[in-house]
Amino acid sequence: MLKNRVSLAQASGIITDMNKKKSKSGSNTIVQNKKARHDYFIEDKFEAGISLQGWEVKSLRAGKAQLTDSYVLLKEGEAWLLGCLITPMSTVSTHFVVDPQRTRKLLLNSKEIARLCQATQQKGYTCLCTAMYWKGHLVKCEIVLGKGKAKHDKRETEKERDWSREQQRLLRDKG
Repeated sequence: MLKNRVSLAQASGIITDMNKKKSKSGSNTIVQNKKARHDYFIEDKFEAGISLQGWEVKSLRAGKAQLTDSYVLLKEGEAWLLGCLITPMSTVSTHFVVDPQRTRKLLLNSKEIARLCQATQQKGYTCLCTAMYWKGHLVKCEIVLGKGKAKHDKRETEKERDWSREQQRLLRDKG
C-alpha cells in the first residue's frame, strides 16, 4: 500500500529524486581582466587563493567584481592584490563598514612568491591578476607575469585578431 502511494506521488511529480546532481550553469569564471591581455605579453601563469571576508564572497557569487586596474604587489615575502573592486551588496553591507577596494592577501607558497619576486625585480616583468574563478567552493585568482606591449605591438595584435575573424567569416560563408 505504501509502495503504491510513493510511486503514485513520484508519477504525479510531487516527490522528486533528491539524489540527482544539480546541473552547472555556465563557466566557473567570476571576472576576467581583458585589458591585461591586451596591454601585456603573458609569460607565466600561477593559481593563487585569495583571503576574503564573508560579504565579499556573497558579492562574488552575484558577480559584482572588477579587475580592470588591479595588480599584484610583492612585499616582505607576501603577495597582495591591489585595485580589485568588489562592490558590496546593499543587503549585506548594512551592518558592516566595508571598503570595496581594500588590499587582499593572496595565498601562494614561498617558492612561487620567490619566483614572482625574482622575475619582477630582475627581469622587468609585471605581476597581474587576469581572472577570478570558482574552484569547488573556493575563490582562486589567476596570477600572471607579463611584459608591457608597445603601441605597435597592440596594433599588430588587433590586426591579427581582425584577420582571423575575417578568415572565419569567409570559411563560414563558403562552407
